Amino acid sequence: MADSIKPAIVNEDGGTPPKWKVIGPGLVVAATGVGAADMVATLVAGNKYGYGLLWAVIVGVIMKIVLVEGAGRYSLATGKTIFEGWRTLGKWTTWYFGPYIIIWGFVYGATAMSSAALPLAALMPAVDLRIWAVLMGLAGFTLVWLGRYAFFEKVTAVLVGIMFVTVVGLAVIAAPNLPEMLRGLVPLIPEGGLFYTLALAGGVGGTITLAAYGYWLREKGWITPKWMRVMRIDNSMAYVMTGIFVISMLIVGAEVVSAAGVSLTSGDRGLLDLSDVLADRYGQFIGTGFLVGFWAASFSSILGVWNGVSLMFADFWGHMRGKAAGHADTLVGGKYFKFYLLWLTFPPIILVMLGKPVGLILAYGVLGSLFMPFLALTLLGLLNGKRIEKAWANKLHTNIALGVTALLFIALGVQQLIKALSPLLGG
Repeated sequence: MADSIKPAIVNEDGGTPPKWKVIGPGLVVAATGVGAADMVATLVAGNKYGYGLLWAVIVGVIMKIVLVEGAGRYSLATGKTIFEGWRTLGKWTTWYFGPYIIIWGFVYGATAMSSAALPLAALMPAVDLRIWAVLMGLAGFTLVWLGRYAFFEKVTAVLVGIMFVTVVGLAVIAAPNLPEMLRGLVPLIPEGGLFYTLALAGGVGGTITLAAYGYWLREKGWITPKWMRVMRIDNSMAYVMTGIFVISMLIVGAEVVSAAGVSLTSGDRGLLDLSDVLADRYGQFIGTGFLVGFWAASFSSILGVWNGVSLMFADFWGHMRGKAAGHADTLVGGKYFKFYLLWLTFPPIILVMLGKPVGLILAYGVLGSLFMPFLALTLLGLLNGKRIEKAWANKLHTNIALGVTALLFIALGVQQLIKALSPLLGG
């Protein structure tokens, strides 16, 4: 364990290292959170509303900076994991989180594999989509099972580089309308677009992996309050990059998809539609290049979840077994970590091959819609009062920001809950 927590980036004089050398866990959590579904949602927003929701994207980036900074600050200030913190809020947190992480992992495993397989099946259609999906799951499993955190972070950085160059390059080629973009900074909600606006703001790089940030800080070796400033730089710069990425997708939706006059298929397959549009407009090289970026976005999510959520489960199960945080069984390579890694990879292959049962998807939708409100509200509890030293507790403006974020995710959660339950309610 000593090697895994050794501070990795301190200058010889003990000062803070250059900003470009502190990018690490923040980039991982941001990259993991931006998947194919977020890309499609942003494209559709650009297509339907032009640059009118640009402000919502920026609000979303700010909210994620606040949430991830809160999770990181709690871990550095207390030396505890986020799950240890949740337990101090009452047993209800354990009763919620335990079933959630099991059901979520089972369904997300199949979803992530299929998402990463789609662009590969489009590029090499001779191989069946389901085969590609299984290969993607096995590739993620192997890289996370055998690799330590430093290797995992480097691979993620390469994938982020591919995503970034591909999508930002497309935005430059699409030639954004700058005056319209400036008008899009004015907060206006399109007619009938309230929940779509909320969804766009809430979906900028937001998944369960936001809560995994503290675990990646530990793996990086950032484990005490002296890393607080470094953590904040890491988190902010990573989500600024995410913002540029998502704004670029909005530009492509506003300029390319709108001009083509097409309707994108819902879900991940909408990116295949975009690839066809790009190939028709700019040539096959650009269309193929976008498929590579699509794959990089999807596969980075596989790696991030396979690593980060496995760490969260290992910590949860270790505490259920009476083992302290940091016990060998709860770390990367430990038996609890490996169990969840197996759970994410192999049982979901059944769903890939047979399709996803409606009942399981319903349960996933119900639980999933309530996780982000859970994170926002519990951070308010953990970052105030006796659970954290006064020096690191929330200031008034931070409480306001977290409170607004919590209200937004509660509204989103209720809307998604109604949507998930509508088949049972005859909707």
